[in-house]
Amino acid sequence: MYRTYRLLKIIFITSLLAFLPVVNAQEVSVPIFRTQPLLTIQHNFRQPSDVVVGNNKKVYVLDGVNNKIKVFNLQGTYLFSFGETGKGKGKFNFPLGIGIDKNDRIYVADSGNHRVQIFTSDGAYLSQFTTNTDKGKPSDPTDVVVNSELRICYVVDNDNHRIILYDLKKNAIINIQGTMGMEKKGFRFPFLIDINQEGNLYIVEVINTRVKVLDPEGNYVTNIGGWGVEKGEFYRPKGVAIDSKNRVFVSDSYLGVIQVFDQDGKFLSVLGDNKGNILKFETPTGLFIDKKMRLYVVEMIADKVSVMRLKD
Repeated sequence: MYRTYRLLKIIFITSLLAFLPVVNAQEVSVPIFRTQPLLTIQHNFRQPSDVVVGNNKKVYVLDGVNNKIKVFNLQGTYLFSFGETGKGKGKFNFPLGIGIDKNDRIYVADSGNHRVQIFTSDGAYLSQFTTNTDKGKPSDPTDVVVNSELRICYVVDNDNHRIILYDLKKNAIINIQGTMGMEKKGFRFPFLIDINQEGNLYIVEVINTRVKVLDPEGNYVTNIGGWGVEKGEFYRPKGVAIDSKNRVFVSDSYLGVIQVFDQDGKFLSVLGDNKGNILKFETPTGLFIDKKMRLYVVEMIADKVSVMRLKD
């Protein structure tokens, strides 16, 4: 029952207001961020939602409906998987987001079990912590990132419209930021998250149609974007990734495009191919950029991960 609810919810958030006409991005004159296609990763996925890549050159794809993490090499060859349906250690109930630290430990936002689980790079269970607190409804963790230097884990709690700061040294929640709303401290259904080299957090707000930027302590810095279909605007933003130059890549799951901003939120370009044409994806969701400037795009409804090299 819960899995059905979660699946319906994610599809609803993805396709809300889908009755409106689709914008043909090819007809809009915008700067193009050129890319080179590398490969496509497919392996019987069922609505995958997120992806990370380790220093060990392994690609971890969150295959949430199948309640598994599937692992590939950089050439897209399947290696192994871990996880299964359940509530026990190492089991999942509709996980949605995945994070990784500098030691290639894997952090999984286990949404239906209201927790984050931590694994070795080979998929062995290490530990877990609950994201439920004494106040509010049960938590709904949808993504997680780690500041390895501060040893703080940041968890997006979608249903409670907040960010949870968990201290990995103290094994305790040390701060909670956010409430339902549209102001500086407000969120409306935050979903996926990334972190830049300075430790600033970039959080996609699906219903507020923006990316909120917080500092490492969780304090407000700025917002990126807003509702619309013009350049620099979002219709249904879903994923975010920061490259080594602090450029911010944001996927729009409804329009099927990926826009690029500087770290302060200035629009730069739209992702395109090496001929200068705007790239269209099928429900782009989670994004990840590795150290070799390869962009991994989870296409949820297409059940695949598209990989390309960033050329600019």
